[in-house]
Amino acid sequence: MSRGAFLRDQLGRGFTALRVSGLLLLAYLATGCSQRSASAAGSLNDSVVKVEKRNFSSTLRLNGTTEAARSFIVVAPRLEGSQVGSMVITRLVTAGMQVAKGDFLVEFDPQAQTKDYLEKKMVFDGLVGQVATKQAELDIARAKDDTALKAAEDELKRARLETQKNEIVSRIDAEKNQESLDEAQATLEQLRQTYELKRAAAVAAIRILEIQRDRAQEAMRYAQSNAAKMTIHSPMNGAVVFNSIWLESRMGTVQRGDQVRPGVPFMQVVDPSQMEVRVELNQVDLLQVHAGQHATMHLDAYPGLTLPAELSELSPLGHMGQFSESVKVFGTRFSIQGTDPRLLPDLSAALDLDMGSHAEALVVPCDAVSYEDGHTYVWLKTADHFEKHRIEIGARNDVDAVVTSGLKAGDEVRRTTTAAAGGPS
Repeated sequence: MSRGAFLRDQLGRGFTALRVSGLLLLAYLATGCSQRSASAAGSLNDSVVKVEKRNFSSTLRLNGTTEAARSFIVVAPRLEGSQVGSMVITRLVTAGMQVAKGDFLVEFDPQAQTKDYLEKKMVFDGLVGQVATKQAELDIARAKDDTALKAAEDELKRARLETQKNEIVSRIDAEKNQESLDEAQATLEQLRQTYELKRAAAVAAIRILEIQRDRAQEAMRYAQSNAAKMTIHSPMNGAVVFNSIWLESRMGTVQRGDQVRPGVPFMQVVDPSQMEVRVELNQVDLLQVHAGQHATMHLDAYPGLTLPAELSELSPLGHMGQFSESVKVFGTRFSIQGTDPRLLPDLSAALDLDMGSHAEALVVPCDAVSYEDGHTYVWLKTADHFEKHRIEIGARNDVDAVVTSGLKAGDEVRRTTTAAAGGPS
């Protein structure tokens, strides 16, 4: 082969390779554009939703804690006239046990209180004996003084009779008779004066003993009452629930042998047939609720358990919230309609409060609605583009809103969360 033919052959092969590479590049670019166009079309279709006519319901989610409408809180007894650091539990019922009115709940060690009662009783009995002895002594002294007073009166009468003889007796005997009369009168007067003083002193002495006796009796009664408080019985029918309290170096429920400080509420007797949910209602939601509204209760501990509830009590006075001093919260109670063995106090509960429903309402997703200058808009799809369209909405929930005017069923609108920032396309 000549040199010229060789060069022509190489050039031909190069042009062929370039044509193949160009065709491959064009095919790749065409495929990529097609895929990007399909992806863009899919995103656009996903951002477009139709206005539907269907049933609509609005709910408000509230969180609270379950508690019994009727309950008796058992506290470690506060002892009168006694300073006690803590008391030891000697007997105790089982948690969850059903008890009737009058049944035993808990007993604290009564030895110290029983001993104190016996000591106070001994003091009281001693003072009762002293009062009786003093009264007997007073009666004896009164009898002796009455006898002495009667004898003085008789002596005075005799002396007066003797003075009647003064005219016929000697002058010396007459003077003696007069002296005897004066002495008898003085003696009688002195006995009469000391008689009342002795009676007043004796009464005062007895009164002092009676005051000491009454004080000792009150102390004995306090001690007796304290001893009786060491055993607690249920005042109602219900189930026993233990509270978590601080026990020395741990948090937990009480057991036999634990020490509990006076006044600490460590147990409850609850009536499980009447349960309710306590809710702290934010002031923002206050105007949306009213007594008698219905709700559905869910328990965090038992996801499958739902029970109906009704708003039974709404406090008219708010108090400072947990997270902000400026935002007030209002105490609210929902009565649970129905019972379940798993329904116990102090469980976390969620309430879906029914805020109303609308039958066959025009519904649009909330993320398709935008707000501007106090008005409501959607991006409404026309023949070949989207245009900003003003509408009016009514009730809404976390997902959807009810359209009251401006749209009809079947209209297509664009979700504002996926729309381009530049306005209608």
